[in-house]
Formats: sequence, C-alpha cells, structure tokens
Amino acid sequence: MTAPTARSESAPTTTDARGARTAVVTGASSGIGLAIAHDLVGAGWHVLGLSRSRGALPGAATWVPCDLADVISADEAVGAVREAAAGGVDAVVHAAGLQFSGPLSSLHPEQGERMWAVHVRGAELVVGGLVDVLVDGGRVVLVGSRTMVGVPGKSQYAATKAALTAMSRAWASELAPRGITVNVVAPGPTRTPMLEDPNRASVPPVVPPLGRLVEPAEVAAMTRFLLEPTGAMVTGQTLVICGGASLP
Repeated sequence: MTAPTARSESAPTTTDARGARTAVVTGASSGIGLAIAHDLVGAGWHVLGLSRSRGALPGAATWVPCDLADVISADEAVGAVREAAAGGVDAVVHAAGLQFSGPLSSLHPEQGERMWAVHVRGAELVVGGLVDVLVDGGRVVLVGSRTMVGVPGKSQYAATKAALTAMSRAWASELAPRGITVNVVAPGPTRTPMLEDPNRASVPPVVPPLGRLVEPAEVAAMTRFLLEPTGAMVTGQTLVICGGASLP
C-alpha cells in the first residue's frame, strides 16, 4: 500500500514557524469530527483531518486519507501527519466513530471488533504515534458517548466508549509531567448522520429532557474549551453533554 500524502487546499503553512496551532482531528469528514474541524479552522487553527474521504472538510484544512479500522492505513496516516506537521502537533482530537446496535441475543463479534478497532485501537495508534511530536502543554480529546454507562441494545458500542474513559485517565497521568491534558467529551444523542445509520436502527435515539438533540457545534465548542487556555487545568475527566439524558 502506498503511504498517504497529506492533501491541502489553500492550507496555511504554519508549523514551520509555529505561527498557528496545529490540531489532528480524526473522523473529520462528517458529523462531530467535521464540526470540530470547522470550529478550529474558524478559530485560526491549522487542522489535519484524518478520514476515509475528504467529505465537507474545510478547504483551509489538510486532508490525510486514513481508514482507522486498518492498522497499516492508520500507521501511514500518522507518518504523513508527522511529515506535514514538522514543527509539532498542539492537539489531537479523536472523533472517528461508528455504531452497531442490537440485543445481547444477536450480537455480531465482527461488529464489536470493528468498533473497538476504530474507537479504541484507532486512538492508540494515532495518539501513541504522535505523542513524541505532541508539544509540551498540548491537548488530547477523545470523543466518547454518554452511552458509556450502559444502554440496552448498545452493549458493544458502550464497551468501546467506556474504554476511552479508562484509557484517557491512564494517559492523563502519564502525560501530566509534560503539561499535556487528556480528556473525554461524551455527547448524548447528537444530530449527525449516525442517527440515520441503519446499523443502529434497532435502538432509535431518544430526545433528551431539554427537548432536542445535541448539535455537533455544541460538542465542538466544548472540545475547543479543552484545547484553549480555558482548559489548561482540566485533565483525566469525562465531560458529558447530553441535554439531561443522563438524569435519573
């Protein structure tokens, strides 16, 4: 397989002189990842978006082709990022995700394995592959899910998202001496294409008590709070944004 090349449309060359902060965002072609990419570009960040297709990734961002379910593809994407961000990486946001749902009696191991590969192993490959070029004082945000506490019909998905919380706390402890923070943003039902995915049709979304779904831009705003100076003293935490869905 030929190693991917970072592809930019009018992307600023910022990493040489550290003139702008650089963020790596996985799953940047749609949904929450896309919202985060747009938000960061609007705030002056240079975004390197990892995804299988460019989708609606902003023209000012750099697209790095990547299928996180494939170890070789993920490793090659990490190599492309390291080459493109020669001055270092300021933040890594792992937003790539997919969902299969179903009751215990009809679970498919291959579906659970694919979710684990993208959600958990993908985070390991990307964050682990970039940790030595992540600047001291840098940030890591993993996009989890309120489902991590356990929801009927979503056991495999919930297990992968719960793993992100445990993993983030371990990483937060490891990286604290470098001033690097690691947190999870865990949204509840969010208005993204995933809600229309037939793979989750057996467990339709429930509108939260506040009366509407979470917007991707709201998840992006909380993510940027953690990436900016405002989040400098928040680490090892899971921030839930669910419109009251987690209330008793």
